[in-house]
Amino acid sequence: QVQLEESGGAWVQAGGSLRLSCAASGRTISRYDMGWYRQASTKDREFVARISWDSRSTYYTDSVKGRFTISRDNAKDTVYLQMNDLKTEDTAVYYCATPTTPFIFLHRTTQTVYGRGTQVTVSS
Repeated sequence: QVQLEESGGAWVQAGGSLRLSCAASGRTISRYDMGWYRQASTKDREFVARISWDSRSTYYTDSVKGRFTISRDNAKDTVYLQMNDLKTEDTAVYYCATPTTPFIFLHRTTQTVYGRGTQVTVSS
């Protein structure tokens, strides 16, 4: 079973940037979609972004398109989320995620492993 550990969450002012990292252990990520979800304190967990196993395909929720960029380094079993032009509505706990089955799109499955999350707080 894979374990995912997020880092990089912080407090930042609106308009600022953060880079989240997610390190996987227990198995390689090289055949798996990877991605990010987030959950604000009063909302359900929502999909943010995913990247295919070979980095050729990415997909973002509309609210972050043009501001967030997902990337991965399979050699390091790590995935990243670069977040620019942060807004107060981006405040949430961000969770790294991966499907339990290889080559399955993250946002099209419920069979998903999540990390423990990292807090991102954006103030105005």
